[in-house]
Amino acid sequence: MIGIPEGLARGTVAREGEPGRAWIAALPGLVEALLDQWGCRPDGAPTHGQVGLVLPVRGADGAPAVLKVSFPHPGNVHEPDAYAAWGGRGAVRLHRRDDDRLAMLLERADAHTLADHPDVDEAVAVAGRLTRTLAVAAPPGLPRLSEQAGPWADDLRRDADRLPRPLPRRVVDAAIATLRELGPDQPDTLVHGDLHFGNVLRAGREPWLAIDPKGHVGDPAYDGLTLLRTRVEDLLAAADPHRALLRRLAIYAEAAELDPERVRRWAQVRAVTAAHWGRRHGDPHWLLELTDRTAQLLSRSPARPAAAPN
Repeated sequence: MIGIPEGLARGTVAREGEPGRAWIAALPGLVEALLDQWGCRPDGAPTHGQVGLVLPVRGADGAPAVLKVSFPHPGNVHEPDAYAAWGGRGAVRLHRRDDDRLAMLLERADAHTLADHPDVDEAVAVAGRLTRTLAVAAPPGLPRLSEQAGPWADDLRRDADRLPRPLPRRVVDAAIATLRELGPDQPDTLVHGDLHFGNVLRAGREPWLAIDPKGHVGDPAYDGLTLLRTRVEDLLAAADPHRALLRRLAIYAEAAELDPERVRRWAQVRAVTAAHWGRRHGDPHWLLELTDRTAQLLSRSPARPAAAPN
C-alpha cells in the first residue's frame, strides 16, 4: 500500500476540512486501483504538490512515467485538457486520464526546475519562450478569463471595503481598471495560469517542459506575476525596486513576444488579488508585506520602457 506524504495529508485536511480527510483516507486504495488499471508499478517514493500526489511509476513496457492524483476541486479539472491541447509541445505528455478520479499518467521529466537555474534572467526568458510555445488555440469548454473579469473586479472592490489593513485605494482601483479595460476582450488562447519556476522541469526531448497548468483561456500576458515571486525579496531590495520589477517583466515579455505594458497590468491585478487572498487566509506578515509592496509598485506605469538585457 502506498504511503501518503505527511505534508500532503496535513495540508489537504487543513485546507479542505472533512472532505479532505476522507479523500486522504481513500487515496492509498485509489492509487492501487489506478496502478492496476493502467498496468503500472511504483518506481520511487511519492511526492506531492499543494493539491495532489505524484508517484513515479513504470508502465507495462518499462517506460518511466508519473501517476498524478489530485483532490477533486474545480481548479484542478482542466489540467488534462491543457496537456491534451499541447500534445507534448512545451509541456509533459499526457499518456492516460481518468477524469472521474482526477488522475493522469504523465511523461516523467527531470526533478530539477527553473528555480535551480543559476541565472535568473535566463530562467525568466526560458519561461517567456515557453509561454510563446504554449499559446495555442484553446479547446472548447475551458474557463475564460474574459467571463471572469467582471465578477473579479467586483470582488476586488468588495474586498477593499471589508478586509483589514486594506491596500491604498489607488492600487485597487488600478487593478479594477485593468479588468474593466483588458478583461472583456481577450484572445481564445490557452493560458497555463501558474507558470512559476517550480512548474517548469528540465527534460530530455525538449530542454524545459511545463507542468501543473490551470487551463485558462485568455491573454498570455496573464502569467507574468508568477515569475516575480521567485527571489522577489532581491527585486524589492534593489536600489530602484520599481525598475527592477519592470526589468524582469520586460525580459519575460520580450521572450514571450508580448506587450510589456499588458504584462505589467495583469501582474498588478494578480498581485492585488494575492494580497486580498492573503488577508482572508492568514498569510504571514512578511509575505503580506512583500505582496502589498509588489502590488503598489506595479500600479505605477513606467516613466520609460524598462529595457531587457541584450
